[in-house]
Amino acid sequence: MFGRRQFAKAIGVAAFAAPAIGRAQKFPAGRVTMVVPFPAGAATDISARVYAERLSAIWGQPVVIDNKGGGNGIPAAESVARAKPDGLTLFATSAMTQVVNPAIYDKLPYDPIADFAPISRMGTSPFVLLVDRNSPINTAAELTAKLKAEPGKHNYGAGALPARVASELYKMAAGVDAVYVGYKSNPQAIPDVQSGLLTFMMIDTVNAKIAMDRGALKGLFVTDSERYAAVPAMPTAAEAGLPEVLLTTWTGFYAPKGTPAEIVDRINADLYTVSAMPEVIERLAALGGTPKLMRPAEFAAFASAEKERWGQIIRRANIKVE
Repeated sequence: MFGRRQFAKAIGVAAFAAPAIGRAQKFPAGRVTMVVPFPAGAATDISARVYAERLSAIWGQPVVIDNKGGGNGIPAAESVARAKPDGLTLFATSAMTQVVNPAIYDKLPYDPIADFAPISRMGTSPFVLLVDRNSPINTAAELTAKLKAEPGKHNYGAGALPARVASELYKMAAGVDAVYVGYKSNPQAIPDVQSGLLTFMMIDTVNAKIAMDRGALKGLFVTDSERYAAVPAMPTAAEAGLPEVLLTTWTGFYAPKGTPAEIVDRINADLYTVSAMPEVIERLAALGGTPKLMRPAEFAAFASAEKERWGQIIRRANIKVE
């Protein structure tokens, strides 16, 4: 939990960073639909609901989550790209639809840059390498040794593509072999890790922390350059002997291209207001997340750089969609 001093510091940073524009703009009347390209319970969905509830209060109108899971987020992204650019349709998405899909698919029914108006990054999250809570494996070195001793005999699972990319990065760095098993969402793979069908999985810190807190799985390392505040006892990949496994996914808000700049700026400003609320900071911290918002132009530049970085890893791993 955050202490009072930490709350004050976080609120001060968010208030300083918040754009002093767009607040006089009256928000368009009507129900706001926030499309999420994952099923309910996925990390992006959980965080989006925290923001949607507070935005609804600020705007005095409903903000409804529309979960369009499946298809690696393609149907959800396409629906937003074709929506009316009036501020009443928002996209709460992740790196999957905006930077991973373009590197994996030769052709998409949407353009992650041309078809969307970037609003703000929501947050970032490293991945956690996980095994069953009762597994005799307690370190990444032990997992690597087992996979090397029994090549081709072990499976790993992933729902969202970023989790698959993180797993393949581990495989390349460790020089091991494991067979990919796909799921509709990351949480759906957890029971199969517990049953032994899957030897390991890598998921975002939000869902990893939920699984570890309820005693389902245990973590071996986190894919960040520093220890993660939500799981401070867990070593980094570098500390576990795999410094190359450095990868952080992210979530963010978009609107359909053509949404008026004053509406985008208003939403951005209100997101900063929400991110500074003590209960939001505490709620996200309990989930293993931290608000890391950006101005629209900053977010656009960030996503462009991320597209190249993730693309390099995907090409090295030769990840294809079956």
